[in-house]
Amino acid sequence: MINVSKKWALITGAARGIGRQMALTMAERGANLILHSRSLEHTKALEAEVKAKGVEAFSIAAELGSNEARVKFLSELDSKDLRIEIIFNNAGLQPTYREKFWEMYEADYLTSFQVNAIAPIFISCHFLPKMLLSGFGRIICTTSGIAGEPEQMAYAAGKAALDKFVKDTSPKLKGTDITLNLLDPGWLRTDLGGPNAPNAVETVIPGAVIAAFASNKVNGKWISAQEYKGLSLENAVEKLESCSE
Repeated sequence: MINVSKKWALITGAARGIGRQMALTMAERGANLILHSRSLEHTKALEAEVKAKGVEAFSIAAELGSNEARVKFLSELDSKDLRIEIIFNNAGLQPTYREKFWEMYEADYLTSFQVNAIAPIFISCHFLPKMLLSGFGRIICTTSGIAGEPEQMAYAAGKAALDKFVKDTSPKLKGTDITLNLLDPGWLRTDLGGPNAPNAVETVIPGAVIAAFASNKVNGKWISAQEYKGLSLENAVEKLESCSE
């Protein structure tokens, strides 16, 4: 299992929900953290909490739905001169639920694609060359298992575009120690998932982070977090790797 101690990990959408669970778990394993949200205030308490676990951490704010903001965000990260080896592309947005699903709202699709597809692809492609040069990297993109709900098609289509990126790009990384995987967290009781979801947000661990600890044979995989619920991190990584042989 990969030792992530002292490695720098970037988590987008870190302030709450899945991102917060990722941050706490990675900090417990000694990873240094870059905590992204739309406002520095959103991650202030989390930053203090992970630092109390003995790791380095700082917050960074950006509206990932804006190309200008994305460029500035990555430029700011580059200026830190850090070797960012683990990326959790977790930030996501769910447009309005449209009961009249046959009515087309272009703004829903544009917003969804900017945040749910273009932003994680943009971030991944920025760091992939750096990872290839250094010889190590783990990129995990949060997707969704949503299906049969045309009322949320803008959201589903954005995630599908991200899935296609991972599916077609990950084979190009074969033979390197860089991996690109998808995380399906399941339906969780979060701000995005709503109060009626069947799973507590805590159940996303350990499944949400196991690709960061797995060997490079775990690449291009769809990882369903709920399949690892209740396992230790070590046992979950072992299960993931055995399913990838």
